[in-house]
Amino acid sequence: MYSEKVMDHFSNPRNVGEIENASGVGTVGNAKCGDIMKIFLDIENGIIKDVKFKTFGCGAAIATSSMATEMIKGKTVKEALTLTNKAVAEALDGLPEVKMHCSLLAEEAVKAAIDDYIAKNPDAPLE
Repeated sequence: MYSEKVMDHFSNPRNVGEIENASGVGTVGNAKCGDIMKIFLDIENGIIKDVKFKTFGCGAAIATSSMATEMIKGKTVKEALTLTNKAVAEALDGLPEVKMHCSLLAEEAVKAAIDDYIAKNPDAPLE
């Protein structure tokens, strides 16, 4: 049902935790399934220097959060804004159709954290 990559990111999630005084924080949730994702960004000069997450949810929600953080770490804010749920799912070698909403939550959480950063720093460089 789940790929080896999904199982690896669920069993050994990367970038778990919080960043104190984060540059941007985004929280999203899905009332239908109960998954809640919170992404913390540390951004310097338009580059995502560090990213952490806290996710309450199923294995696919944890795996997609983990993969999304890996995909944006070291990228510019502008590059991170191009992250899609499809790219997250593909990086995990696919998700069951009933779990695709988890990759959408990961995309939305990243974008919410970036939106928070931009709101706090309207003149900051994005790349």
